[in-house]
Amino acid sequence: MRKRWQNRPEGSNWGDFGVDDQRGRLNLITAEKVKQGVAEVRDGKSFCLSLPLDLPGGNSVNPKRHPPKFAPVFESGDVYFNYIWNDQTPGVMDITSDEVMVLHSQYSTQWDSLAHVGQLFDADGDGVAEPVYYNGFRAYEHIGRDADREALGARALGIENMAETSVQGRAVLVDLHAHFGNERAVVGYDALMKVFEHDGVVVEEGDMFLMHTGWDDMILSMGGEPDAALLHASCAVLDGYDDRLLDWITDSGIAVIATDNMAVEDSHGTGDTRGGCSRLPLHRHCLFRLGVHLGELWYLSELAAEMRRQKRFRCLLTAPPLRMPGAVGSPVTPVATL
Repeated sequence: MRKRWQNRPEGSNWGDFGVDDQRGRLNLITAEKVKQGVAEVRDGKSFCLSLPLDLPGGNSVNPKRHPPKFAPVFESGDVYFNYIWNDQTPGVMDITSDEVMVLHSQYSTQWDSLAHVGQLFDADGDGVAEPVYYNGFRAYEHIGRDADREALGARALGIENMAETSVQGRAVLVDLHAHFGNERAVVGYDALMKVFEHDGVVVEEGDMFLMHTGWDDMILSMGGEPDAALLHASCAVLDGYDDRLLDWITDSGIAVIATDNMAVEDSHGTGDTRGGCSRLPLHRHCLFRLGVHLGELWYLSELAAEMRRQKRFRCLLTAPPLRMPGAVGSPVTPVATL
């Protein structure tokens, strides 16, 4: 084992789970946390927390990400879909289908891996900031293979590290939509704590933190033709420039954050924050400093409504990503059980 850094970012937990750790705060989802999640199951009712993976629709919400595409596979030169076997093997009555799916890993309901966001930071102490990710893993050396960007893939911090933990345990849901509706609200520490107090929400170390804002219902109502301007001007987002909110994420010990909006935080514009100017300060804080995975575009509306009806805020959550080595993000079909 070789320590990859001499300096670690202020407020980070680099090395706390081991010099080669690639799981971050998922390490806090212990067997006891799994049992706490299971103890929340009373009704045995499960909720699918994924949008249909062809939503939002189009690429106006995020121009660099596109909807899934289907492509054929072939058998004996023919498209292997509604394939009638007795054309090739007389007497066989089977009809079979197969396909190729091309998915942008972060188009719809997704997890970010710890290789998704890094920072220019002087980890080796030579006075020059270099591109680096959680726990000191390096761009090009560990994330991608060359500075010419000709090879992709994360040989460290890939999403498979998350999948291998199973991502199962106790989740806490805060229903911001119940307080802010569809109005755009940039929620900082004070506003979040008021919601906690009003709803009796308690968060403990190792809990997975879910945040319902109402974006999911808005996306579904648009039927695959999203109004990007309206979406980006609607519903609650966290204020990544609020240092007290970032400190709460650190001090609370939450293992992951997942929400129904596109970026958890406001993803438009830049600003000054700890560690220098950023366009995604909460992403930087969570993925780069703390190893807190982020989930986006989840479907939380039905779960939030039922939990509010039952006056509950905890559930069992099972949400492993695809076990795809080297991916920096992954589609996910999370399941919550009450």
